[in-house]
Amino acid sequence: MTARTSDIEKAANVLRAGGLVALPTETVYGLGANAEDSAAVSRIVQVKERPPSHPLIVHIASAEHLDDWVQDVSATARLLAEHFWPGPLTLVLRRGPRVPLEATGGLETVAVRVPHHPVALALLSAFGGGVTAPSANRFGSVSPTTADHVRAELGDRVDFVLDGGRCEVGVESTIVDATGEIPTVLRPGGVTREDLEAALGYALAVPSTSRVRVPGQHPSHYAPRARVVLVEPEKVVAEAELAQELGHRVGVFLPAAFADTPMKAHAVVAVPASTAAYARRLYGSLRELDRRGCDLIVASLPTEEGLGLAIANRLRRAAGPRLNVFEFGAAEQQGVAGG
Repeated sequence: MTARTSDIEKAANVLRAGGLVALPTETVYGLGANAEDSAAVSRIVQVKERPPSHPLIVHIASAEHLDDWVQDVSATARLLAEHFWPGPLTLVLRRGPRVPLEATGGLETVAVRVPHHPVALALLSAFGGGVTAPSANRFGSVSPTTADHVRAELGDRVDFVLDGGRCEVGVESTIVDATGEIPTVLRPGGVTREDLEAALGYALAVPSTSRVRVPGQHPSHYAPRARVVLVEPEKVVAEAELAQELGHRVGVFLPAAFADTPMKAHAVVAVPASTAAYARRLYGSLRELDRRGCDLIVASLPTEEGLGLAIANRLRRAAGPRLNVFEFGAAEQQGVAGG
């Protein structure tokens, strides 16, 4: 779906006036504000109920504008921008003077990317500046991949929703710390580690924790209302059926290898064999299980290769600090899984 020119111009005017615009990207829908307007950026924090120390991503129209927003761009950062922009890659670099501290969570680094979506690029071009845009949802909840998701969650707290259809990638961008000599993957996402390594010619670290604060790394994130429990793939059916017998309204992410296995559950989502398809449907499926009244979602982690690494990261964050065990059924019977 392509937004009308009049809608893009209206959205640009809302940004110029200090308002908030929900805009489509190839990853998820973002809640956008003029990146140089401290008050507008602060309003994003209020609308999302987001900690002000949590940094945001500045979206720009082209890699040619990178030096307008950051300082000390290394040759490695330029190489990554050349290979993957426009696209689902965010680079963390030293903040330039145009970027207010409200957009960086008080840090002297800023996360920057060029989205690969025609509507987002048209808006950035029409606006003529940078747009700070975290995901257009309440902090910690499931990210939106359609305009309807945004409207359902944020309603009239957004001044204008620019509809660009369903997001193609479906999970957020990969975040890479490019401030040092050797880049580090801070958040896996739409650009795979394997693609980054092919471009750079060497292996990259993906630490489980980071010294650099970045979006999406709160202990509980991307979370539906239902509790998410992760189990081994071969235990998904048995654990889900046990939880159903114990009185839960169970939603199941059924692995492709077990697609023909009959089972009893409140709702079942068949996991696509393709990780690209899985990533594209992940957040919509979590929202659907919430909509259908599930109070527990049983899932397993995919193989952590390609986009599987990003999917596994999102499922772990969705499970969060709540009970996250392979022996869910035994724990439930012992009375430690409630609440």
